Amino acid sequence: MKKMIDLIIGARPNFIKVVKLNRLLRNHFNVRLIHTGQHYTKEMSDIFFQDLKIPEPDYVFDVGSGTHAVQTGKIMVEYEKLLLDKRNDLTLVFGDVNSTLATTITAKKLYIKVGHIEAGLRSFDKTMPEEINRMVTDTLSDYLFAPSVDGVNNLLNEGKNRKNIFLVGNIMIDTLVENMSFVKNINIEKEFKVKNFSYIYLTLHRPSNVDDKKRLLKIIKFLNVIAKKYPIIFPSHPRTLKMIEKFSLMNEIENGIKIIQPVSYLKSIALQMNSKFVITDSGGIQEETTFLNVLCFTLRKNTERPITVLNGTNRLIEPDISEVERIFNFKVKKPEKIKYWDGKTSERILKVIKNIL
Repeated sequence: MKKMIDLIIGARPNFIKVVKLNRLLRNHFNVRLIHTGQHYTKEMSDIFFQDLKIPEPDYVFDVGSGTHAVQTGKIMVEYEKLLLDKRNDLTLVFGDVNSTLATTITAKKLYIKVGHIEAGLRSFDKTMPEEINRMVTDTLSDYLFAPSVDGVNNLLNEGKNRKNIFLVGNIMIDTLVENMSFVKNINIEKEFKVKNFSYIYLTLHRPSNVDDKKRLLKIIKFLNVIAKKYPIIFPSHPRTLKMIEKFSLMNEIENGIKIIQPVSYLKSIALQMNSKFVITDSGGIQEETTFLNVLCFTLRKNTERPITVLNGTNRLIEPDISEVERIFNFKVKKPEKIKYWDGKTSERILKVIKNIL
């Protein structure tokens, strides 16, 4: 009888990571694709299922929005119901979202093995909710799938058993590599009315940037200066738009910043590839731009992906107007090839799971 594996997805980054692994695992195991509903709007969920041709989830919890505690608690309750009704052999979780933390705790309390994909990433900043999720998930997980050498070293420094740590590479790159031919067919100039390599691509959503009015206004003023030279294409995260409206800051945004609806994964990659550079606070985009050799400025004081700074195209910045000239004059060096960021991470994870189950 085939072993049962649960794949837990709930937020945009998970949808991107699960595509190839879900397909490969189903050739060898019974798989339940479980969508917690953490991201539940058409723009933040459905569009990614359609874009990446992800099959319908086997279970959807529809937990929706809420505080961290409310969202985490709802997911735990729903996942426990499922496990008590139909127990599995392994729970696989991705990244650092609330769905990851909640289902890890639930599975472990029922003595079910957990594997964490993207284990070992650390920003060393416990004010980040994601850092708490990462640390707790890695502490509880039985199998730790690290995307890069720094992740392995972090886990070893925390006392994790080396035999449970597997350097497998970056699973997001699997999806990027598989979809590159589709991305290249997207006409950015026609669709967004800009010239290739003559616009800035912006994403912004982290609470540390958008939940404080003073900080958000500072970022807007910084972006306004940049937009005087090159237009900024800004797919607005629902959370960010909500805070801009709450703080009555929409009138502070000048015409050079083009606010649009959230874009699909494929269009996001195309917008990165054809931009002059990217400004973001996203973890995944730091990795994507490194692989694509696109200059990326990250609006954060730290990053859990330092390899993108050390070996890649990523630079951490503060939204200071005095920094604008330096940003425009920055010369990007060709990033070093990062081990196992090659589009074959899912195959390596599958090999490990076949050995342990």
